[in-house]
Amino acid sequence: MDILISEEKGVRQLHFGSDWVQGAMRIARPYALELEYTREMMAPLLLSPDANWPRNALFVGLGVGALPKFLHKHRPNCKITVVEISHAVVAAAQMHFKLPQFTPNFQVVVNCGADYMANAVATNARQFDLIMVDGFDGKAKVGPLNSTAFYLNCKSRLSEQGYLVANLLSNQKDSAQSRQRLLDAFDGHAVALAPCASGNVIALAHVGAGLDTSQAELQAHCTALKEETGLNLSNTVAKLVEATPKV
Repeated sequence: MDILISEEKGVRQLHFGSDWVQGAMRIARPYALELEYTREMMAPLLLSPDANWPRNALFVGLGVGALPKFLHKHRPNCKITVVEISHAVVAAAQMHFKLPQFTPNFQVVVNCGADYMANAVATNARQFDLIMVDGFDGKAKVGPLNSTAFYLNCKSRLSEQGYLVANLLSNQKDSAQSRQRLLDAFDGHAVALAPCASGNVIALAHVGAGLDTSQAELQAHCTALKEETGLNLSNTVAKLVEATPKV
């Protein structure tokens, strides 16, 4: 895999041998979420506003490390595990994107995400309050990460308070099938938000936590989250309300 780094207007970007942006970091604000889709992937923080949540988080796919870095900064007690298939991507995140030092609360494992989840199920490994899936190659392919078997394995390692968040691409031929696989794996307990301007579609699923938070509660949580972290998810609130089935 060819790892390329570019910079423009104070933003450093990661590429896998093409112009397609795999991740971005504003150099002056290395722990902020520069890309819209990464901000939307933090939607579970609107649904679980407890400052002690999540207790355990798993990230499948590292990129520039934007998502785990943000959570590590604002939820320092959370035990974070990142699974990344490429040693080169880990090295690039360490050298160019201020990936935190590895500690008991911040670990990176070099492995295939699908294999890691299968092994976690086989060994009855710990459950996670949050699983984020954002793994693509240079051709925007996700391979076994976009399978019902993978989603079922994720489901089995989610806590009752847990959410799975997956980054899908609306411009892929099988985008509708991707969403259906997620719905099937989670028995319909999943929603896909309206696409970002980049074409990324953020999907959320759960086993018991629920997606039925009222608009007023979401807006209150949004205000509190912005005050705490600087992250403004007001557009995500509107998308959640639009996407959540009305009872």
